[in-house]
Amino acid sequence: ERQAAAAAAALSEAAAASILSSPLQRAARTAEIIADTMGIEHYVDARFNDRDYGFWTGHRKSEVLAEWGTVDAAPGVEPTESVLARVLPALDDLAEHTSDSTPLIVVTHDAVIRPVMKRLDPAIALTVPTGSYQRLSYSQGQWQIDLVDQQPQI
Repeated sequence: ERQAAAAAAALSEAAAASILSSPLQRAARTAEIIADTMGIEHYVDARFNDRDYGFWTGHRKSEVLAEWGTVDAAPGVEPTESVLARVLPALDDLAEHTSDSTPLIVVTHDAVIRPVMKRLDPAIALTVPTGSYQRLSYSQGQWQIDLVDQQPQI
């Protein structure tokens, strides 16, 4: 909750119109705190839900890496392209309801934002530490990356 409050303070200058989150409890709670602090509406969109890890849900990442080398190689894990196939249309829907001058905030898991950011800019190096945020903007018909791996002061 301290991280969410710090994020709200850091994001307050954005003058966002609304905040959207995945339905996961932590993301939704974080978005709720930010929305309450900023006095904006909070919406939930299942398309921003975390990646499906199938059988590997709940296992330590180190276990999956030891067995398969990468999370992507583990059987039953939702492929990156499937994540993008549900998230990119959600971003496009956001763009349709947002003017270039009105920011929106999206709270989701790093396994969702990483492939989106890589699709937008393959050269970008993301670390996505817990509690970090990335800033995207929509202008002239496309999404662009403004800031990466921002950490609010707690």
